[in-house]
Amino acid sequence: MAFEYAEIRDRLDEWIVEHRRRLGQGLGGLALLALLGGGVYWWVDVRFRPPPSIFDSPFDDVLGYLSLDDFSKLPLKDRIAFMIDLADRFRGISQDESVVMAGFFAGLTGPTREQLRQNARELARDILAEGAADYVNLPKSEQAKFLDNWLLEWTKTAERMATGSVSDKSDQERLDEMKGQAKRDATRERNPSRLGSLTEGSANRFLDFWSSDVETAASPRQQGQITRFMTDMRNHLTK
Repeated sequence: MAFEYAEIRDRLDEWIVEHRRRLGQGLGGLALLALLGGGVYWWVDVRFRPPPSIFDSPFDDVLGYLSLDDFSKLPLKDRIAFMIDLADRFRGISQDESVVMAGFFAGLTGPTREQLRQNARELARDILAEGAADYVNLPKSEQAKFLDNWLLEWTKTAERMATGSVSDKSDQERLDEMKGQAKRDATRERNPSRLGSLTEGSANRFLDFWSSDVETAASPRQQGQITRFMTDMRNHLTK
């Protein structure tokens, strides 16, 4: 009887130890899940703020997003889409929203204003860096066509943003206008503070402005690629 009691006690102790181990593993798994869940929540809801709905959110909330570093965390295509939608809403704003917008920009000071400027620099950097990274890996025979296509893409994007639509002007007409304007710009004294619009055909001034202002937001590798890209672009426009 004593042997049977000792055997039962030993088995009971083993059962308790085994279940404590399993319970500890289960609690550890739950703790890990809670930690991962908290990390996901912190990343999505605390660290990163998704863009507001352009047409359903208050105008100052939409403008305010432009002055957050979260704006620059968006993929390039999403930032461009945000700016196009913002331009569409801007064209149809009410008088009250015009007052809000004026007050918003008047109230931008210090770090907030600098963040807005930095977001603009980073947007320009990413546009140029994306084009430059593709360009530098192309064989020489394909570079001229790439430069033309890059210019056409971004002039149309700028026109869509500025006017709400893209004109029916042919690609060749666009290229001829840009190259003609670039050659005229090359023979006159330039004002570096004047930013030309790609939709006006003053591509050379546009490229001059961005290639200088974007430098502070670019890495050394990006700077090297962009410098080559911009130099070849100017030569291509004025040849």
